[in-house]
Amino acid sequence: MSGVDRRGCNVTGATPAALEAYERALAAHQSWHEGVKELVSVALQEAPTFVMAHVLRAWGLVCSRDPRQVNAARPLLALANDLPANDRERLHLAALAAVVGDDYESAKAQLGEALRVQPRDILALQAAHALDYLTGDTARMKDRVKAVLPAWSNDLPGYHAVLAMHAFSLEECGAYPEAEQAARSALALNRDDARAHHVMAHVFEMTGRAYEGARWMYEHLGGWGVGTIVATHCWWHVSLFHLAQGRHDIALALYDRQIRARRSSEVADLIDAASLLWRVEVAGGEAGKRWVELASAWSAHVDDGFCSFNDVHAMLAFVGARRWDLARRLEHALVKAQSLATRYGETTRQVGLPACRALIAFGHGNDTVAMKLIRSFRRLVHRLGGSHAQRDVLHVALFGAIDHDRRPARWLAAAQSPSAARA
Repeated sequence: MSGVDRRGCNVTGATPAALEAYERALAAHQSWHEGVKELVSVALQEAPTFVMAHVLRAWGLVCSRDPRQVNAARPLLALANDLPANDRERLHLAALAAVVGDDYESAKAQLGEALRVQPRDILALQAAHALDYLTGDTARMKDRVKAVLPAWSNDLPGYHAVLAMHAFSLEECGAYPEAEQAARSALALNRDDARAHHVMAHVFEMTGRAYEGARWMYEHLGGWGVGTIVATHCWWHVSLFHLAQGRHDIALALYDRQIRARRSSEVADLIDAASLLWRVEVAGGEAGKRWVELASAWSAHVDDGFCSFNDVHAMLAFVGARRWDLARRLEHALVKAQSLATRYGETTRQVGLPACRALIAFGHGNDTVAMKLIRSFRRLVHRLGGSHAQRDVLHVALFGAIDHDRRPARWLAAAQSPSAARA
């Protein structure tokens, strides 16, 4: 069995009913909406040998900072590799195998070839875009999306998602007016594109328009806050807008009601929680016992050995909670990991270990050491991956260390509190 999807890409193993379910799953995936897994299951029930349905499910797992999810793709990949597939589908399978093998650069090369052959392969574009983001490769992110734009037009399903990816890459490269225009164009095609609303949040954040950003997010809550996979992260953005206006109370209320209300164990949610509490404290607010719960949630990831971005945010929680036992465990794990000849070993050497040591120094009031360490890797901080807005937490830490020097009393009191003494 074979067929052609709505963008003209040949697919193998699909029936008409399976292809319809796949298109619905892909549409949800493009807009960052929930329900992708369930729709893919429908497609595979209709056509168990439908290669791209297997591929979509696998990409939903491996474009993650959670090693458990990445490893869960292994049996799916093994199954798909035994199916008849065309050349483009084989490039997807090779890219998936590379990610599972921790070779992200090879994966990006395979996806780049898929896009060279078929620039309307939106799943290849989304996967490559996600990997560029995870590896901090902003220049390639922008060039990759820009290269396929001539092959797209308003009448093609998913064009709004291409525009949203283009907008995000422009924003990350500092082209804020162009990014905002592209995001608005995406929303004109699909007002429920949560990815495009997320880009708008980034544009408002990076251009210092906190009041306008909060107003936009509240006015468009239905587009990103209901049935999407990015709702928690967008509430993080809303919290940052309130924090920028000096409203620590609202930021913490949103933390309680939206970001940690469900005590989520998802790594992405833990990252947002740690980043927000750290920013609140550096800005002069009091996170209090929230740190204790968050550090406990992060403790399950001390030995993940997978992502330096995760390590830094775990350390934020451990230092914030004064859990020096967990902080030391993580530091020791990173000392071992830095010798690995892998992607993770390299990012640990360059940024992960010095950043975590800087945060420990910060927590102990060793401001000179903290500032020296942070300045030592500032030009390499993009290797952590993530967005500028997310990585800014390390600059917040630097500014906090400077503030320590100027006004040490509050920080020293925190470091010497009874909870700080726990080993």
